[in-house]
Amino acid sequence: MRQEVSFNADGVTLRGWLYTPDKGPSPCPAVVMAHGFSAVKEMYLDSYAEVFCEAGFAVLVFDNRSFGASDGTPRCEIDPIQQVRDYRDAISFISTLNGIDKNRIGVWGSSYSGGHVLMLGAIDRRVKCVVSQVPFISGKQTIERAVRADHLSALSAMLDEDRMRRFSGDLPAMIPAVSEDPTTPSAMPHADAWEWFSTTSRSRAPAWKNEVTLRSIEMLMEYEPGSYVRAISPTPLLIVAAPADHLNPGELQLDAFDRALEPKKLVVVPGGHFDAYTGPNFDVSSGAAVNWYKQYLA
Repeated sequence: MRQEVSFNADGVTLRGWLYTPDKGPSPCPAVVMAHGFSAVKEMYLDSYAEVFCEAGFAVLVFDNRSFGASDGTPRCEIDPIQQVRDYRDAISFISTLNGIDKNRIGVWGSSYSGGHVLMLGAIDRRVKCVVSQVPFISGKQTIERAVRADHLSALSAMLDEDRMRRFSGDLPAMIPAVSEDPTTPSAMPHADAWEWFSTTSRSRAPAWKNEVTLRSIEMLMEYEPGSYVRAISPTPLLIVAAPADHLNPGELQLDAFDRALEPKKLVVVPGGHFDAYTGPNFDVSSGAAVNWYKQYLA
């Protein structure tokens, strides 16, 4: 069964879906999940939640603040540390619900939120199991791979100008999340990002907006969730990695797994960053997550 829910996160109302299994023991284990950079829950998170719920887990799926159905201003701003804190409030919320075993809560994240759950696993011991899919690992290294060295100074100047304008009282500048034109500045300047977001928004999430605040890029550059990976242990960690991923470089995902301590498991999927969400890779990624949760939560 799926129902719409809302909860308070530092004074902001976040909204999402709560899935509860139709059968099985009560109280039951639970999984908390949110989407990645600028994405909303309708972009295939329902598919994962349905699989997890069918396997006997309650699932809380929520939109990140300032996106989708959730409140928050400025709209379309992505503060990764605040999103981690919102995950923690989501864990608090589901822990209060009848029929939920607060001692058996896992987290799932993909892409940007795949980085969030690495940090969560290290700092919040209420989390008993972590699944991180094609995770964001390092702001510094990701930007160095995405932006040519001779363009970094121009990016820095753009961010500095936006900071000065905000200091003077202006609203944050906006930038497209993705762009069909590779010469147009965007937050995710990759052809597969444009294809996935444009196609998925038309078919599943027409309310998705193709924009983020420019300072979301600045905060991305400061974000280093991979630095927490060794501190996740003894909480079990599953990483679903795509070595061919160039949005969140696959070699960084594999390196993060190598640095993690036991218990841990690596599942490798072919294709690029967005291929995990559909087709045969969805069966692999969702099935691996279910098995991991069954092993350590059920």
